Amino acid sequence: MEKPFVFEFLGLKFDLVGIIGSTLMALVVLFICIWLSRKVEMRPNKKQNVLEYLLDFTDGIVRDNVEDVDAQKHLSLYAFVLFLFIWFMNQLGLFLEVKVDDFMIIKSPTADPVTTMSFAMMTLLLSFTFGIQKFGTGGYLKNYLAPVWFLLPVNIIEEFTNFLTLSLRLYGNIYAGEVLLTLIGNRLAPSLGISTMVLTAPLAMIWQGFSVFIGSIQAYVFVTLSMVYIGKKVTKE
Repeated sequence: MEKPFVFEFLGLKFDLVGIIGSTLMALVVLFICIWLSRKVEMRPNKKQNVLEYLLDFTDGIVRDNVEDVDAQKHLSLYAFVLFLFIWFMNQLGLFLEVKVDDFMIIKSPTADPVTTMSFAMMTLLLSFTFGIQKFGTGGYLKNYLAPVWFLLPVNIIEEFTNFLTLSLRLYGNIYAGEVLLTLIGNRLAPSLGISTMVLTAPLAMIWQGFSVFIGSIQAYVFVTLSMVYIGKKVTKE
């Protein structure tokens, strides 16, 4: 079992695995966006078509779940970057894992609940911000009393459940996929020598392909639910 690579700075503990993985994927997303957007023309080339398709795809998620036009303008770019960032982080551990002694250095950052909770917290803070901008502080707080005042405790609890389900759904799917791949590669494959290595190779490839699909679906689900939560905050009950 690998150990987390944690270091302390100014009294705070930081997980180097999440920092390295997130930074690498941020650079990858930045590079891809710059590469796809170079030499933008009125008659789109193939690279420009890919970028425009991705923008239309994430913009469609926003328009389908957020009715407020002003919020849509701000959320389109957020949804685009969020989808690409999470998608690449979901796939990282399937193709690249770096382990030094018993310490894991590089794996999927979204296989760590701290990373997914950070994304969920960003979404919830944005939902509060857009809600207050839309209705004002007093009007926003009154929405917690809708449709009837005695549902206030339920509406407050819902904020915590939204945070947990949004973050833990993503974490659980990515973590489970990597654990199963590790069991197939490190436990099952060498268990009986060459015979099990040959037999488990197709299984590992199939599961890796399935994990890519799951990672893609989870990126889509996370962005969609983020827009649903924000859309509810800018819509009067």
